[in-house]
Amino acid sequence: MLETKVAKRYAKSLLDLAREQGALDTVYADMQQVVSVCDANRDLVMLLGNPIIATDKKLTILKTVFASVSRMSSAFFEILTRKGRESHLAGIAKEFVAQYKKSKGIESATVISAVALDDNLRKQVQELVRAGGKSEVELVEKVDPKLIGGFVLRMGDKQYDASVSSELRKLTRDFSANPYIPKN
Repeated sequence: MLETKVAKRYAKSLLDLAREQGALDTVYADMQQVVSVCDANRDLVMLLGNPIIATDKKLTILKTVFASVSRMSSAFFEILTRKGRESHLAGIAKEFVAQYKKSKGIESATVISAVALDDNLRKQVQELVRAGGKSEVELVEKVDPKLIGGFVLRMGDKQYDASVSSELRKLTRDFSANPYIPKN
């Protein structure tokens, strides 16, 4: 609970400052980089959360790992470490990305399919999602061979399951509850 409050407050502050300074897209790219690096490197997240390691060493590591970020993002890292909030960096970056997308009207949709989508199918899925009233859609593609065929589309709290494995589960459930066998 505390971590989400901290993440939301810092992310909103950074978003407002970046908008004010005209560096919103640059900081967004930086925070996307932070999210991807933190997702790929659990050790970095553990290091940032370790209270034994001095904050100046954590700041040096952050500046080394994220040497390509903008001056504003680098200054933000300094503020986080000075306030002792560096352990929340991954959450703050994720929250910043979410707030940026919300402010720009970008909706994320996840498509899980049995095989990778080709360009034509990708366009069809984007048009299907846009028909739901969203102007801009960010499509996240995942491959799950267990689906056998078809796809699962998730957008927000809605899910459309058009997979073969789902249909097979429905058939199995329907056959197991056979209404033609009399119950005694």
